[in-house]
Amino acid sequence: MKAEAKEATRVVALVPAAGSGRRLGGEIPKQFRALKGKPLLAHTLQRLQECPLIGAIYPIVPPEEVAYCQREVVVPYGLDKVVEVVAGGPERQDSVYRGFSRLQGRPELVLIHDGVRPFVSARLLQETLRAAELFGAAVAALPCVDTIKEVDEEGIVCRTLDRRRLWQVQTPQAFRLPLLREALEMAVAEGFWATDEACLVERTGHPVRVISGESYNLKVTVQADLQLAEWILEKGYA
Repeated sequence: MKAEAKEATRVVALVPAAGSGRRLGGEIPKQFRALKGKPLLAHTLQRLQECPLIGAIYPIVPPEEVAYCQREVVVPYGLDKVVEVVAGGPERQDSVYRGFSRLQGRPELVLIHDGVRPFVSARLLQETLRAAELFGAAVAALPCVDTIKEVDEEGIVCRTLDRRRLWQVQTPQAFRLPLLREALEMAVAEGFWATDEACLVERTGHPVRVISGESYNLKVTVQADLQLAEWILEKGYA
């Protein structure tokens, strides 16, 4: 893709994948572990590459893995929407902020998707972006189906929460660029840390729209997740 086309795009994707993946085990960071012979991150980036609404992609990886990602993930799989492989930070929020600071041009929407969620569907990407365009901020999520209890530090139940109002948040999450910038800069200024960008946007007072997520849009965190991902690919479910 030519540089001018990348700079003119309306939608860009930030893909945080800078974690060490300690819970999965092994010496290779989980985002580069093989899933049916192909790096896990490559599966994820390929889904974003195939979405016609996304014009540019910024994977965010550990600083020491930038060259490796470019050489072993971006180039071999023809991911020509990747503008730059960005060096991430110690926490997810640091990585997203660094990726955001590297954006080229003036995109209208920024989509954020975990690098280790390899089965995001075209439908979910499109609906999340459409909602963000209409409402400013949107997240994919699933309604809780299990009973949820709040538990104290000693393992004692404090109360049972009303699951009818509880949702398990996934990615993609998408935002209008000025809104995401405000949220990120406010968090930096106030020293606030969150586990997702929607939380940062909520702090600005702007409402976040929920889009129905998908059960196969799993995040590979532990070894069982990787085995499940292999099974999903074998069965062709995603």
